Amino acid sequence: MAEETQELHFLLFPLMSHSHIIPFIDFAMLLAQRGIIVSIITTPLNFTRYQPAIRDAVEAGLKLRMIPLEFRAEEAGLPQGCENLDSVGSMDGILKFLCACEMLAAPLQKLMPDLHPKPSCIVASVVFPWTDRFNIPMYIFNPNSCFSLFCCLLISPGLPAPPDSEPFVVPDIPHKIEFSAAQFSMIMNLKKPGRSSARGTVANCFEEMEGGYVDRYAKVAGSTVWCIGPVSLCNKKSKDEYNYISWLDSKKEGSVMYVCFGSLSRISAEQIKEIGLGLEASGFPFVWIVRDDSQVEVEEWLGDIEERVGDRGLIIRGWAPQVLLLSHPSVGGFLTHCGWNSTLEGVSAGVPMITWPMFFEQFVNEKLVVNVLKVGVEIGAEPPREDQTRELVKWDRVKEAIEKLMDGDEQGRERRTRSKKLAEMAAQALEPHGSSYKNISLFIQDVISTKVSPKPH
Repeated sequence: MAEETQELHFLLFPLMSHSHIIPFIDFAMLLAQRGIIVSIITTPLNFTRYQPAIRDAVEAGLKLRMIPLEFRAEEAGLPQGCENLDSVGSMDGILKFLCACEMLAAPLQKLMPDLHPKPSCIVASVVFPWTDRFNIPMYIFNPNSCFSLFCCLLISPGLPAPPDSEPFVVPDIPHKIEFSAAQFSMIMNLKKPGRSSARGTVANCFEEMEGGYVDRYAKVAGSTVWCIGPVSLCNKKSKDEYNYISWLDSKKEGSVMYVCFGSLSRISAEQIKEIGLGLEASGFPFVWIVRDDSQVEVEEWLGDIEERVGDRGLIIRGWAPQVLLLSHPSVGGFLTHCGWNSTLEGVSAGVPMITWPMFFEQFVNEKLVVNVLKVGVEIGAEPPREDQTRELVKWDRVKEAIEKLMDGDEQGRERRTRSKKLAEMAAQALEPHGSSYKNISLFIQDVISTKVSPKPH
């Protein structure tokens, strides 16, 4: 395939959010390793933020670059400099952000003639179906599981919402998947992307984990699906870069709880305190990632808990190298918001999870972890109320969930065994002859085939 890929140029267009850009960059590296020229479209502030993530690959000779386009945030009603979804705090802001994203169509169209060689295809986030207008083959990159996509398709907007007290069971599905009324309503609120003439979907998952849900989703969606993940396994960070690795080295194997709620979740000061009290009461060592913007109200309190737990706890403010931390032998559990990147990183590391979804498809991801893969324990979180407040998860529920996950009883041992087996399958999927490795090849071949008989738009 080396000769065939020499003049291939793939244009990647992620939604400007950490949860989309990072898997896109990882996928770009996997493509560039096959000899393909890859250009990632983004905005100026995101270019500055994420350019270092590809620097080593570029210096190693991979044909990989980022291209910034002007982002008209103010014109869409957003503050100046708002170029990443992570900085948007409301549903109204999200809609304005997506509107600003559509304004990128004109500068992207203007850029096209200047790209050399001519792009062979464009691979865009699922929220950008309009990228099929550029007269080149277009593919959707979906950073979620096929299980989640399948469930969301089955939960049709035409279904009546169940009464508050009644659960809803997803129809026509091999596993019993049940949602509360509040969870069901939130999933129903997911905006279905507009139709496009995409040739197919590239999904950041791997077939062995999904079972028959890949084929089920492809059939219902009427689309070819290539599972090419977990793309995060292409990350090879040096442990020497981070001084807290020595702290993990000092802990017993499988003894540490890792706690992180991702880049989009907003946790109230009251809830942060309950999480901290639960971690303290559990008696287990822990690494806890706390967002930068959470510090103002709780910094003094965090300092108090650090003093009380001493060397048993490590609180990291801001960003942390999650893939590296999860893969450390001392980490034995992951308290997660069930964002797909985090879920897949937990699976890839072989770490069982406490599931604490916050919104939208995270409640579906929870069902995959707990009911299908059986590697997780639910904490019992519900979506926010209409006024955007949430039921407080008290410290004793946090403590109980940690103890249940880390327990060495028969159920705990089986959960840990299944987690380790999934991690082995994830690693094998991206090795030569693995399912995801083969699917990347099939995807590339599909792009090559369009040069001979392109699909009309």
